[in-house]
Amino acid sequence: MAFVRRKGNAFYLVHNVRRGGKVRQLHLARLGDRARITDSVVREVSKKHPFVQLDWRLLREQLDNQIDLADPESPAVLNLVYSLRSLNLDLADLFPPVLRISESPRVAQELLLQLRLLQSTIQIKLDQFRQREELKGTNRSVGRLGTAFPDLRKR
Repeated sequence: MAFVRRKGNAFYLVHNVRRGGKVRQLHLARLGDRARITDSVVREVSKKHPFVQLDWRLLREQLDNQIDLADPESPAVLNLVYSLRSLNLDLADLFPPVLRISESPRVAQELLLQLRLLQSTIQIKLDQFRQREELKGTNRSVGRLGTAFPDLRKR
């Protein structure tokens, strides 16, 4: 059975195997400082370890349930909030004239592409939060997200 293990600041996908009467851990992949199983991780592990049977759906579900947004002091929540604040500050410092004077049009195109992708992702996530609040039947003006996302009340 494969599982995700944390070692230091990094997460690893590991699998226990028995060799010579002893249990050894087979390191399938390094997942980085945020445990995520992407399609590239699935391809890499499947290629390097073709005889290891893994339930990718179950592994992804286990990781999805790891982040407890209800605990404001959890390292995952603190890291997420820190990352979002840093991204906001970085984006606030970015001005369109910088793109025009960039020596590389490819850099400007890539930056604009990534900004559009980020905008789409944020909109999808806000919609998911709004739908979740509606399913719970909460009043958004007093719900957890009511004050955090005032623009959602306009919909």
